This record gives sequence, structure tokens and C-alpha cells, in this order.
Amino acid sequence: MDPVLDELRGGGGSLVQPVNFSFVEEGVYRSGFPHASNFAFIETLNLRSIIYLCPEPYPEDNMKYLQSRNIQLFQFGIEGKTEPSVSMPEDTIAEALKVLIDVRNHPVLIHCKRGKHRTGCLVGCFRKLQNWCLSSVFEEYRCFAGVKSRVTDLRFLEYFDVAALRHSLYTVIYQYHGYGSKKRRLLYEEETLQKSPRISSN
Repeated sequence: MDPVLDELRGGGGSLVQPVNFSFVEEGVYRSGFPHASNFAFIETLNLRSIIYLCPEPYPEDNMKYLQSRNIQLFQFGIEGKTEPSVSMPEDTIAEALKVLIDVRNHPVLIHCKRGKHRTGCLVGCFRKLQNWCLSSVFEEYRCFAGVKSRVTDLRFLEYFDVAALRHSLYTVIYQYHGYGSKKRRLLYEEETLQKSPRISSN
């Protein structure tokens, strides 16, 4: 028994998923905020990183778990919206997307507080990069947001400019490595991949 994991999950042995947990793409997961009772389940994902979309500091117990497993935390402090007219910060979502599509960070878990609005907008923009039709992007968002679906979020997803973002993403390693040639790529078709510039290491 791992003493660190056993301590953090309160000594229990059951696997409890975080609220709103779901598979997004190979190596990409989403959820609400994971608590100590979820750590045993999180362990099964073999995460390399977590994308955290809230401005509040990460709790000490969660940081202790991440450090014990060498999981990197990427925090993008998006305020929880209380005013329905306030939209998502486009620049922050774009920066989070760059982390999300870099497979060096996979497996990765995206989460905010409840896994609905902030997480839903990031995943929705990711789907647009994958060339999902807008109706499917909206359907997935609503599936997790439920009755708390926000018109401002849907409008943000509709107008988020993935075309302008694609060029900057060419510098990110986004092709799956070591997963087999039959696995789906995150973003581009083969002919597009061949056009991207080569990345040299110093």
C-alpha cells in the first residue's frame, strides 16, 4: 500500500470519480474539482499534468498528491462568472489550449470547480480545433452544464476564432507519439502536418 496515497484518500480503497468526470480524447479527461476521496481513481489515469481553470490557490492536500506523483499543474485563473453578461477571457483560453494539445503533457485532466462552464468552454474550443460542427460542440457543452447552460458561453464558443489560433499552434508538438499509426490525431490531417515547420532542439 502506498502510504502517501492511502493518507490522502483517507485510508479508503474505493474508486470514486470526481464530479462530472468524463473521457474527452485519448489522453485527455475532464471533471469538476477532485477531492481526496477521488485520488485513488485519479491514480488510475497515470496523469502527467492537470489544467486548473480557477484563480484560487490549489489546496495543500491536492498539491501534496501532485508532487508525490510528479504531476505538473498548469493554472489558468479564470474567475467564476456571477454576471451572465461576462464572457470567457479569450486570451486565457487560447493559452490553456496550447498546453492542452501538447501531447508531452498527456495524460491530462482539465477541471474547474464543477466541470461545467470554464471546463466546458475550454473543451468546446478544443472541439472546434478538431473541426467538430458547432451543433455538436453546443450539445457536449449542454450535456455537462445542464440547466445551468449559459448563453454567453455558447456565444463565446461560436465566435472563438480557431483559424487565427492554428498558426501559433504549429509550434506545439500535437501529434501522438508512440500510440500507433491508426490512432486519431488531435488536430490536423497528414497533409497539413507536413506543412508545419520543423522544431529543432538546442
